[in-house]
Amino acid sequence: MAESVRAPMLNARDPLPFRPERVLIAGVTGSGKTTIARRLAARWGLVHHEIDALFHGPDWTPRPEFLDDVRAFAATDRWITEWQYTSKGTDEIMTPRAQLAIWLDYPWPVVRARLLRRTLGRSILRTAMYNGNVEKPLWRLVATRDPYENILAWQTRTRSFWTERMPQKRQQFPHLTIVRLAHPRETERWLRHLP
Repeated sequence: MAESVRAPMLNARDPLPFRPERVLIAGVTGSGKTTIARRLAARWGLVHHEIDALFHGPDWTPRPEFLDDVRAFAATDRWITEWQYTSKGTDEIMTPRAQLAIWLDYPWPVVRARLLRRTLGRSILRTAMYNGNVEKPLWRLVATRDPYENILAWQTRTRSFWTERMPQKRQQFPHLTIVRLAHPRETERWLRHLP
């Protein structure tokens, strides 16, 4: 039996070998996955499905129809989303259909600073996000270190998730072309040179 050919791991200097139609964006919390997904959706004419909005119902409760919604969009031809909730079953649904993964593998100080700015801004301004949710009050960041209650603790807990898991993901999904971008400046250069 022939061994399957593994798709390449690209970097910011490598041209994309095809025009992708189904895309995943990987990265630690605060790396900018949703922002990049929106930009690429506009550029490539893809439908962006914000996976946090599908997962979180009112009061931050998980929506029971989450995986049904993921199945529905993953079955379509043109989409982009954040590569998240793999422990909830999304890998078995989205990743076999995806063609390209963009891995925002940024330095820890960059992602930490981004998450602090985002969290503080959303909390102070009481910014509405999805399904009526707003960022938790600032005192919660000080009051608990529970990663399920404190987004900064969650980021710390999961900071090496993709570094540890990407070799396994490449083995599990050999068809998937992955672009690793190591700094926001690299990402901007890569975006500028896309067709």
